[in-house]
Parts: sequence; C-alpha cells; structure tokens
Amino acid sequence: MSLLPQYKHIVNPKLKHIYLSFDESGDLVIKSPKVSLRQIEKLLLKKASWIEKSRVKLHLKKGKALDFSNMPELYFMGEVYPVILTAHDKKKCQFHFDGTQFTLLYHSYNEILFQKHIDRFYKTQTQKHIPSLLEEWAEEMSLSPSTIRFRKTKRQWGSCSGKNVLSFNTMIMKLPQDVIQYIIVHELAHIRHKHHQKAFWKEVEAYLPDYKSQVQELKNYTT
Repeated sequence: MSLLPQYKHIVNPKLKHIYLSFDESGDLVIKSPKVSLRQIEKLLLKKASWIEKSRVKLHLKKGKALDFSNMPELYFMGEVYPVILTAHDKKKCQFHFDGTQFTLLYHSYNEILFQKHIDRFYKTQTQKHIPSLLEEWAEEMSLSPSTIRFRKTKRQWGSCSGKNVLSFNTMIMKLPQDVIQYIIVHELAHIRHKHHQKAFWKEVEAYLPDYKSQVQELKNYTT
C-alpha cells in the first residue's frame, strides 16, 4: 500500500474543484469544497509523481524561508550569504549586514522577531534601490506610474493596477540585478499593455532583448 504524503486540508465551500499547492514551508496544501477522504486519497495517489517532482523543485528554490536551526543563509542581490546567530547581553535584537555575512544578535531566541528584522532589512533595501532604477527605466520607456508601493507578498514579485499603481514585493532584493530590472520593465510595460499578449512581450523585448533568460532565472527563486 502506498504511503500518502502529509498535507494540510482547507475546505472552502465556494470552490468547485480540488487544488494542490505548497506553502512557504514546503508543506502540501489541499484546497477543496467538502469532499470525502477517499476522494482526497485517490487524488494524492494519482498526483504522486507531480507532488514528488514539485517538492524537489521547491527544495531547490533559492531564497526559501529560513531554517534558523540549520546554518541559515540569505540571498541579497543574487548572492547567498551566511546568517550568524549570536546571543548577547543587550535586550534589543540587532541585525547587520557587512557585505560578507549577516549577523543577528539576540537576547532571547525568538524566530518570529528574527524574521521581522530580516523583513525590515529587505524593505529598507528595496526602498533604497528600486525608486532610482524605476525612474531610469520609466524615463527610458516614456512611461510614468501614478504611485509606487512596497510590501512583502507571498506570490507576486510585482504588479500594476488599472490606475497604474506599481507595487513591488520587498523580497525583490533577493534577486540578481538583471532580474530586478526585468521585473521593473515588466511592470512598467503593463502601464501601456494591461495584458500578457504579444504586444506586451514585444514592449518588454524592445528594452530587454534577453528578457527570457531573466524569466528563467526568476523561476529559480521563491518569494
């Protein structure tokens, strides 16, 4: 008898189908209307190969959520750096980056607090680097967003609203510089083209002829 994988099951009566995905921790998540356990088990057996392949791909992704207990590493501008956790006497938690490593000084071990410091670092770096890059590309493309926003999201690296508000995931600073530029050009192009049809991709290609290589590199990272 096949051993079924562990999973989290979220029941949503509004759904019409069963959906499989993985959360930030790499756990399998099943979202479905109310269905029987037998239906779930049949689907898991049918999708066993896909689940295993997807789990392996997810494991190989760069920039995953940190495991603080096992030699943690952080990506910054496409490079990976070790995170050194050190207990100290001061009650305030401190987080530093010296260009070669991250150092996290703490009084009480608190992974939620650690993550908040890491998120704050990425947000600060995003606010520092992205506006000037965006301004350069906006001028080059003769396009202008109405507003720029920065926030941590689980799925998207960037977005463009119907009113030309550009939003960027603060985790964008994990990525290499050329991939960051691709995301900026991609979202700016949406000011002119509110779709992903041929005209949109021609617009992107006009400014980034090698954009497909950045798209492939982006697939190696997780938000």
